Amino acid sequence: MPKPMRPKERVLTAIAHQEPDRVPVNYYGNEGINRRLRERFGGRDILDVLEVDFRHVGAPYTGPRVHADPGNGVVCDEWGIRRRWVEHPAGGYWDFCEWPLATATADEIESWPLPNPDHFDYSAVSAACDRCRDYCVVAGGAGWPDIINGCGMLRTMEQVLVDLVTDDEAGLRLIKRRASILLAVAERTLDAGRGKIDMLALGEDLGTQRGQTVSLELFRRHIRPWIQKFADLAKAFGIPCMIHSCGSSSWAFDDFIEMGIQVVETLQPEAANMAPEFLKSRYGDRLAFHGCISTAGPLAYGTAEDVRRNVREVLDVMMPGGGYILAPTHCIQDNSPTENVVAMYDEARRSGVYPKMWSLR
Repeated sequence: MPKPMRPKERVLTAIAHQEPDRVPVNYYGNEGINRRLRERFGGRDILDVLEVDFRHVGAPYTGPRVHADPGNGVVCDEWGIRRRWVEHPAGGYWDFCEWPLATATADEIESWPLPNPDHFDYSAVSAACDRCRDYCVVAGGAGWPDIINGCGMLRTMEQVLVDLVTDDEAGLRLIKRRASILLAVAERTLDAGRGKIDMLALGEDLGTQRGQTVSLELFRRHIRPWIQKFADLAKAFGIPCMIHSCGSSSWAFDDFIEMGIQVVETLQPEAANMAPEFLKSRYGDRLAFHGCISTAGPLAYGTAEDVRRNVREVLDVMMPGGGYILAPTHCIQDNSPTENVVAMYDEARRSGVYPKMWSLR
């Protein structure tokens, strides 16, 4: 029987459209489900128990306080984004509650304090890579550059979309300032990794459940050029680039391919033109896929056996020829039963084995 691959090798083999020993897996969860899983596993590390093939490294902001908390339960981060804790029957979350730049002029946006790339701590990146050297080490995430959401958290999503359509000077200035800072942080993080970072992760939510968030022309005019800068950065460091996009986003996949993006992440199967069969048949030879296990499907509302069946169905479509990483379509929420999450990863280990590599399945 062949020797099992290291997680890093497993992921990179799949991304190269070759069949590894088994389908790689990744995990995202909110703090509520994370806490329940830790309790289920006796305090052990969730990623270790679920045999997740990825680890994330980054440079946290450690500079001076840029924005003070407004009070009344509202907290403010270094970008000036304001959140309030909202409880719900299954747990809670930090919700965006105020938008200080919603009506700001270009001059007001120019003077809005934003974090300095010098004030992120890059010193521990290399050591963090060393600690998880056997895994696929990822820098970045869905917030880089995340123009619509990221700027919308300060200006409202509605106003950002209006800015893009009307070429509003104020909105475009915010996009440029924010994306330029993130690009500088990305470059310095990759440089600090000293060749030990395996993938750059990006994000831009381009779809609703039913269709496009913006037109292709608008995407190419205002959003693609910024994503391209990050994709070019990944290419300069010789690593693949993965992009997150919620909703119906396959309309942009041909552009992603032209831009040099190798992996598309999220893949909500219930959204228009996002079914696994459609994605695999149309793009499976040109893109690798990450996701497809819906956080709004059996994982949240079915039984453990429903989850296992869903995992097997997705694997049957996505496994052949490599190019697939099994993962939830978003952070698993508090409403997903703990046993369903355990069943998801257990079934991935059982049914995600490639018969060409192993004599037993």
